[in-house]
Amino acid sequence: MPKIFYTERDIDDMKARGLTSIDVTDNVVMTDLALERAMRYEMKINRLEQSAPKATYSPSVNTYAAYQREAPRESASDAELKQKIKSAVLARQERRPPRSECLADVRRQSAVRTT
Repeated sequence: MPKIFYTERDIDDMKARGLTSIDVTDNVVMTDLALERAMRYEMKINRLEQSAPKATYSPSVNTYAAYQREAPRESASDAELKQKIKSAVLARQERRPPRSECLADVRRQSAVRTT
């Protein structure tokens, strides 16, 4: 929203129209001279605070995800599945050659390519 600027001329115009108070919000800026002029005319400065707009309910929002739920309990089948995965990973690691042997193979292959 654009800001409204009041100068001393604006204050003179307000006084000429008979206004005795000025509402100042976050969107209103008064110059120093305007403030002095308003004080000289003994105009009341009302500093109003604007609040943020209220949130509205949207049907597209997933309200189920906002509420706390119980953590899922681990079942026997979950424990069995975890054990099977762990066993498979360990077995695969045992079959793989050590890292140092893999690096040596790569170096040998790159040496063969360059010659």
